[in-house]
Amino acid sequence: MTQQAEGSSHITLHDRLSQLLDGPAPLDKRALLASLYAEVTTRETRAYTAGWNDALAEARRPNP
Repeated sequence: MTQQAEGSSHITLHDRLSQLLDGPAPLDKRALLASLYAEVTTRETRAYTAGWNDALAEARRPNP
C-alpha cells in the first residue's frame, strides 16, 4: 500500500540515491550526507505513516 500512497511518481530508494551521487553538480561530503539523511528520513516517515494508516484501517474493520 505504501507504493500506492506515494503515487505514480514513485522512485526507488536505490534510484534516488544514485541520482544524488551521480547528479549534475558534485556535492561536498556534508551536503551529500545531509541529502542522504533527508531522503532516508522522508521515506522512513512515509512508511511509518502508511503503517499506522494500515493499522488504523484494520482496527476499524468489524470483527466477523
